[in-house]
Formats: sequence, structure tokens, C-alpha cells
Amino acid sequence: MVVAAARIILLLPENHSLKGKRKVVKSLIDKVRHRFEAAVAEVDDLDLWQKAQVGVALVGNDAGLLTSRLEQILRFVEEQHLAEIVDSQVELCYLES
Repeated sequence: MVVAAARIILLLPENHSLKGKRKVVKSLIDKVRHRFEAAVAEVDDLDLWQKAQVGVALVGNDAGLLTSRLEQILRFVEEQHLAEIVDSQVELCYLES
């Protein structure tokens, strides 16, 4: 079994409140969950209104497929033009049965 995880750091330069940030982040999370069937959550910088960190996790048995899916998710987030990706980290973990 392979677990793939990504941390995506987003910048929301046009945002001026926590309420506005939460609206944008919730929209992105819902879209990624629905389209890619991934586990997604805001994981850090909860009290900052122009920065967000989102975690994405996928489980499967093909590391190449999971890596490709995470790359698709990153492109999808960029294409939404709701926030700018300033950094991302991807990690794969191999678990034995």
C-alpha cells in the first residue's frame, strides 16, 4: 500500500478577512474532494487571512499513479485562480501488509 500526501501553501493576496479566506479555502477543498476523491483539509495558518496551508492525501497501490494524481490536483488548484500556490511538498509512504 502507498500513501501519498501533499502540503500546498497558498497565498490569497486580494483577501482581507478570515471570513473571505475561509470561503475561498472551503471552495477549493470542496472542488478537489469532489473531482479527485481525495482527503483534503486546511492544516495550518488558520488565523492568517492571506495565507493557507492545505493537506491532500491519497491511498493506492501504484506510486506513479498517485504522484500523477497529486500533480493533477496541483494544476487544478492553480487553474481555479482563487489563490496562488507559493510552495508545495509531496511525500510517498510505502506500507507493508
